[in-house]
Amino acid sequence: MPKVRFTPGGIIRLPEDFLDRRRLPGDLECWLDAHDGSLILHPCLPDARKLYIEPTTCCNLRCRTCIRNVWDDPVQHMSFSTFEAVAASLPGLPELERVVFTSFGEPLTHPRLLDMIAAVRKYDLKVTLGTNGLLLSPKIASELVRLGVDRVMVSIDGGKPETFAGVRGAMLSKVIESIRGLNEAKQRLGSLFPAIGIEFVALKSNIDELDDLVRLSSELNISRLLVSHVLPYTQEMHAEALYHYEPVPPFRSSSWPIRAGAWVTWATADLPRMHWGADRRCKFVQDHAIVVAWDGGVSPCYALSHNYRYYTIDGREKQVSRYSFDNVNRRSLAEIWTSEEYVLFRSSVKAYRFPSCPDCDLRETCGLRKENKGCWGWDPSCADCLWSQNIVRCP
Repeated sequence: MPKVRFTPGGIIRLPEDFLDRRRLPGDLECWLDAHDGSLILHPCLPDARKLYIEPTTCCNLRCRTCIRNVWDDPVQHMSFSTFEAVAASLPGLPELERVVFTSFGEPLTHPRLLDMIAAVRKYDLKVTLGTNGLLLSPKIASELVRLGVDRVMVSIDGGKPETFAGVRGAMLSKVIESIRGLNEAKQRLGSLFPAIGIEFVALKSNIDELDDLVRLSSELNISRLLVSHVLPYTQEMHAEALYHYEPVPPFRSSSWPIRAGAWVTWATADLPRMHWGADRRCKFVQDHAIVVAWDGGVSPCYALSHNYRYYTIDGREKQVSRYSFDNVNRRSLAEIWTSEEYVLFRSSVKAYRFPSCPDCDLRETCGLRKENKGCWGWDPSCADCLWSQNIVRCP
C-alpha cells in the first residue's frame, strides 16, 4: 500500500504506478469524501458501460404482474427530441458497450423505436430489445436483423396457453409465431443475430410449467431463459411469490442445445435466488448502468425509476418514490454520471451501506421503511431491494 503525504497547500501526489495500475489519468478529478475518519477520493470517470432507455410507458397489455396496475405515473412515449439528447450524450461515455431498450411499457408501441435503434447502432454499440413479442411483425423482425440488434428478450410467463393468457391476457401462440418469424428473418438474411432469450416471471400458479418453457426454448433455439421472481405490487401477487425470508429449495436447473450456424452450443436456465441473504449486490451499479426514463430523467436503477408501491419480502407495504439525479434535456449523461450526488450514491451502494430491514426488530412498525427512507445510510434506501438480492431480475 503506497503512502502519500500532504504537501504545503494541501496537495497530494499519487504515485505514477498506482495510477497506471488502475488506468487513471494524471489529470483526474475526484470528489473528496470522509467516512468514519477516513478520507476517500471518488474518481469522476465517465465509465458507464450499460444504458437502459425507456422508450415508452405505454403498453398493449395489462399483465397481472405489472407495476402499471398500481402507479399514477404518466402513460407517455419518449419524445424524439429527448431521445436525441440521449444520443448526443453517447460520445461522452467512451466505455459504453450496450444499450437496452426496455421499460415498464412495450417498446414496440413507440412509432420511432427503429429510428432510435438505428441511431444507437451508428456508434457501434450492442443493442438489447425487451418485448412481449405481440408486435414483433415479420417486417420489424427483418429490420431488427438488418440493424444488427444483438439480443431480443421476449416475456413469456406460462408454458401453457391458458396460464399465459391468465397472466398476460394474450395468446401464447401469437408470441411463438413472432419468435419463429424472427428466426426465419435471421436465416433469410444470413445472420446469427439477434440472439433470442425468454424472460419468465415465476409464480406459484406457473412454476410447474418451467419445464414446458425449457422444451419451448429448445424448439425455438432460445439462447437464454432468464427466470425472475415477481415484484409483488398487490397482495394477490405477494401470495403468488415463491421466494421467502427463510431458505427454500432452489428451482431445478436445465439446459438444452442451440444451433449457431455450423456449431451447436448449450444454453441454460438463468435462475434467481430463493431467499433473503447477507450477500447484497446491486447489478445496476456493478454493471455501471444508467436508466433513462421516458421523460429524460436519469435514475440509478429500475427500482427507483418510477413511483409505486409494493410488498416487501416479509409482507410490509412500501411506497417507493422516483429518484432522479437530473434530466438529459438539461445536462449530458456524462455530466450527470460524474456529478457529486450520483458518484457518492454509487459508492454507498457498492459498499452497501444500508441496514437490512427484514432483520430489524422494528420492521413491522417503522414509518421510514414504509416510505423507503433510510434510518442511516443513503436516502432513498436500498435496504429492502429485491434486485440486490438477485430475487427480482432483468436483462
